[in-house]
Amino acid sequence: MVTEKSGAAGYKSYVRFKVSALVVLAVLVVIVALVAISAGSAGLTINEVVRTLVGRGTTKTNTIVFGIRLPRVVTAIIAGVGLASVGCVMQSILRNPLASDSTLGVSQGAAFGASFAIIVLGAGMQNQTLNGVTISNPYLISVCAFFCSIMSTFIVLGLSRIKRITPEAMVLAGVALSSLFSGGTTLLQYFAVDVKLAAVVFWTFGDLGRTSWREVAIMAVFVSLSFVYFLFNRWNYNALQSGEQSAKGLGVNAEAMRVAGMIICALTSSVIVSFVGIINFVGLIAPHAMRRVVGGDYRFLLPASALTGTLILLLSDTAARLVVAPVILPIGAITSFLGAPIFLYLLYKGVPKK
Repeated sequence: MVTEKSGAAGYKSYVRFKVSALVVLAVLVVIVALVAISAGSAGLTINEVVRTLVGRGTTKTNTIVFGIRLPRVVTAIIAGVGLASVGCVMQSILRNPLASDSTLGVSQGAAFGASFAIIVLGAGMQNQTLNGVTISNPYLISVCAFFCSIMSTFIVLGLSRIKRITPEAMVLAGVALSSLFSGGTTLLQYFAVDVKLAAVVFWTFGDLGRTSWREVAIMAVFVSLSFVYFLFNRWNYNALQSGEQSAKGLGVNAEAMRVAGMIICALTSSVIVSFVGIINFVGLIAPHAMRRVVGGDYRFLLPASALTGTLILLLSDTAARLVVAPVILPIGAITSFLGAPIFLYLLYKGVPKK
């Protein structure tokens, strides 16, 4: 009886700690989001931001918050949740701690699709100013980026269905396709004129400010549906951590979970990348960092990774806007610059599996 009581108390303490960690992360996201909205040349205070969000703002603050800052912040939240949760799930279904949206060539495929649309189909620059580059046909670029990014995943899935390759071989196939798309992008850029080349480089930088409320709504639908699916299968992902045989013994169809998971992960990350460009390391860093805090239980790891991915993007985008203001640095460079040393630190310290 004493053992049962102590075990129950230990489990409650275990759950309480992880729930507390999720609450802390959620509060941090709200605070950082408010800071991100207020930060900038307009000199808004957090109090003014809150008053504007609840419908008590002035014409000036309404224009700044709802027209400029809020779409950018909401994009960071949605993209952070999507990229981090995709990376978390892919690390489970592919049994690879380095899996992320770029593992299957999604990012590289998107870059090739965007380059093809800009250079070959003429969706290049409308004009070039000191504030950046204006893309003449952003929707054509997004469509091409989406189809080329999803193409890589379906090729890998086709190989897995025909040849029954292992998860490790699927990752290697994704690396090969990444190299193929990267080579194709390089060739397109080699033959491009300067103006189109500048547009390609601008797109691949990654930018959270290029989305309107329409793109935000599209991303929100895909990310919300995929995240609900991931949470619904959280116990299956836990079972996969013990190996395919153990998962099958628990009634989990490992192959079906892998195929469905890869398709949903690819769709989600492709939609995000097609709208905001290449943003590296978020899907890799967030799950690894949270494994050190909440462990490998996907009931808590998934939401914790999603919140951490949001924090990473919000902080990175705020830094990109403020470091050398009024110039806005590319967020893809910021996440890569900050993500690489963090990931090396995590590797040095070691990431617990559970």
